[in-house]
Amino acid sequence: MSYKQYLVVIPGIVLAFVIYTISQGFNNIIGIELLGYDKSPISTAMFAILFGMLLGNVFKIRESFVKGLNFTQSYILKLGIICLGIQLKPFQFLEFGAIAIPLIVICIISVLVVIKLIIKKLKIPTRMAYLISIGSTVCGTTAIMATAPVIRANKSEVSYAIANITLFGILSMLIYPYFANFYFNGNSLFIGLFLGTSIHETSQVAAAGLIYDQQFNSPETLNIATVTKLIRNTFLVIMIPLFAFLYNRNTAKEQNYSIIKIFPYFVLGFVAMIIFRNLGDQAFLNSGYEIWLSTVENIKLISKIFLTMAMAAIGLSTNLYDIKQMGYKPFVVGFIGMATVGIISILTIEFYIYYLF
Repeated sequence: MSYKQYLVVIPGIVLAFVIYTISQGFNNIIGIELLGYDKSPISTAMFAILFGMLLGNVFKIRESFVKGLNFTQSYILKLGIICLGIQLKPFQFLEFGAIAIPLIVICIISVLVVIKLIIKKLKIPTRMAYLISIGSTVCGTTAIMATAPVIRANKSEVSYAIANITLFGILSMLIYPYFANFYFNGNSLFIGLFLGTSIHETSQVAAAGLIYDQQFNSPETLNIATVTKLIRNTFLVIMIPLFAFLYNRNTAKEQNYSIIKIFPYFVLGFVAMIIFRNLGDQAFLNSGYEIWLSTVENIKLISKIFLTMAMAAIGLSTNLYDIKQMGYKPFVVGFIGMATVGIISILTIEFYIYYLF
């Protein structure tokens, strides 16, 4: 990228930051000034995505902002997730991962089986069903975009699948934090596992975890949800070749795919930040610890700002009219996929509660 190409993304990044700032201001006015709390009980991330959706659908977003908004949804989001690693210790990552992996596998298999059963009933095109399936089970839009070339999906099928995942992901992102708090009685481990396995997009999981943290003062839930989702993302390495084989097994020519290209490398950045935090804790144990803690807090703040900016960018980029124009049958599949992964996640966590904890 030349410096001119970098300059192109600045307007969209600035717009996302402005919406973050406005959302934070509204949050403080309503939660602190009007309701009288010391800290607002309302989520800034929720304000940002709803305000972004309002602006993006009432006004036409200029082309000059689009590249920057896309950059924010992709790279600023990933930087925010990497910075989240500063809140964790290595043993916590391994502990949460050991609990999350069986849950993830069960959810993926269950959704694939259910969607396989209903696509014949509704006569959904096979490629569309594959895209919705992998988007629902692994990591939303990223999984759809990575799968599309290996099953030769056309542009309209990809757009439809992304709209499907976006719609139900946003709904679950806004509803699940409150539902999970009620259902699991505020247990941060179970709520984090549920959010990390039942919501489609990495950005949506991060937003749901952030909403829960801001609403119920539980950073641990945000950490667990993030770890669970990042582990879930790595299943792309298994699912893309599997889908390529299943789709192309009756054809003479199989599509090429690259594990190197589809692997979510920002997961490694997240792990590196965990290690950095723990090395810092040891290095500054005897001197400079206050400065180190201040640095950690600043990185945590940067993470939340970046994540909220990404939520604003997603809201601005969500076109409700386009979603409405796409018909209902694939959305039935998407809804059933969302419901299935949510129900299976709850049932598996209930099994954990009764037999493992």
